[in-house]
Amino acid sequence: MRKSALFAAAVGCLALSSPAPLAQVRGDVASLSTWEAVFSHRDLQAVLGASVHSNSGEDMGHIVQVLVDQSGTVRAAVIDFGGFLGVGSRKVVVDWGALHFAPEDQPQHIIVDLTRDQVKAAPEYRTGKPVVVMGAAATPAPEF
Repeated sequence: MRKSALFAAAVGCLALSSPAPLAQVRGDVASLSTWEAVFSHRDLQAVLGASVHSNSGEDMGHIVQVLVDQSGTVRAAVIDFGGFLGVGSRKVVVDWGALHFAPEDQPQHIIVDLTRDQVKAAPEYRTGKPVVVMGAAATPAPEF
């Protein structure tokens, strides 16, 4: 249940961050007690399990969790970094603003504004412990 809520928050954040009008609200919603929005499949991207790469193309791992604050705002992504088949891997937390999502012709392509060495040096994420979120200095968005 919690993963579903986190995924929904991540998708909502992605939808709201796009400059293009994403959804059309159906005209018959006024008669319903709930509402719905219809999105083009090209306007949304699933992020759980998505690969993350550095600006130089290095494989940085994949997103295993999306962290939200008390208001439901997406704050960070947990990346499973390093290792092979789960052995020797560790989870690090990266600020949501340090992630860049590719255009529709390159789905599942996510770039992080950190180097492999920076992520290697980051403290490991552990549930129930203080969360150290890695950010990046202001850098221009990568070219896709």
